[in-house]
Amino acid sequence: MNPVQTGHALDLARRQRRLRRTAGIRALVRETRLSPEQFLYPLFVCEGQHVRREVGSMPGVFQLSVDEAVREVEAAHGDGVPGVLLFGIPASKDAVGSAAYDDNAPVQAAVRAIKRHVPDAVVVTDVCLCEYTSHGHCGLLDGTEVTNDPTVEQLVRAALSHAAAGADIVAPSDMMDGRVGAIRRALDAQGFEGVAIMSYAAKYCSAFYGPFRDAAESAPQFGDRRTHQMDPANAEEALREVAQDIEEGADIVMVKPAMPYLDVITRVKERFGQPTAAYQVSGEYSMIKAAAARGWLDEPRVMMETLTSIARAGADIIITYYAREAARALRDTNR
Repeated sequence: MNPVQTGHALDLARRQRRLRRTAGIRALVRETRLSPEQFLYPLFVCEGQHVRREVGSMPGVFQLSVDEAVREVEAAHGDGVPGVLLFGIPASKDAVGSAAYDDNAPVQAAVRAIKRHVPDAVVVTDVCLCEYTSHGHCGLLDGTEVTNDPTVEQLVRAALSHAAAGADIVAPSDMMDGRVGAIRRALDAQGFEGVAIMSYAAKYCSAFYGPFRDAAESAPQFGDRRTHQMDPANAEEALREVAQDIEEGADIVMVKPAMPYLDVITRVKERFGQPTAAYQVSGEYSMIKAAAARGWLDEPRVMMETLTSIARAGADIIITYYAREAARALRDTNR
């Protein structure tokens, strides 16, 4: 049958499947490309030596002593992952989170050790108090209320301590007002003009953080974090938060979590054109792990599909517990 005679010539001309026929053709026209260079690898650093303690709710994720953290960074660097994001688990906590700026605390010790052994690694440090306070909240308390300005003073002390240890980037994750500007001014005044700030600019009060709180031992002892983390229903507010952090001196802005907020990532990137990070958080990771363990999902495929979706939304940097696995998968695919 002649397709011209049957009226199908236009349909044949427009068939999209021609560019999907083979793996080679699909690769040629692929719009979003992942690279290990986009990944930051979160690590949880604790006291002690030779400690490698798996987090029950996050299979494959560990609390690591400094020596083990160095080994993990070396391995990740070998996989092509350029940097890490460090969280600290101190031996003791108090009401004001003073271990956050203890020069001998796990994060500061890990920064120095990583810079000695893997000098090319990009070291980013989380700046918050929730891992360091005895009550588990992100700041100092007045009764049951998290106070803003006194908390910012503590965050500045922590950021300066990380910079002095050798951190390349400090990442305030607390969502206190004005903390980016305060940290920038303090860094510059102390001669750390070259240390960048990656702001958790749009951090939502999310149910996806549960496993992280197991890993970082940072669950609040009462209440929640709704007074300072963002309402999941709001997107315009995220744009205001990002704009304020950029004005205060943020070099990189972050949206957290990633997949439930792909629309926010896109709007942030399109509006500001600023280097944009997204955090594939613990709950996103653990859900995939749990479903894969039951045979409900193909874990490698879902891992790559979710990471691709985050990049497609506009993220330049993806913070993910899958960093090493994804980097190896990309390396094997490109051989």
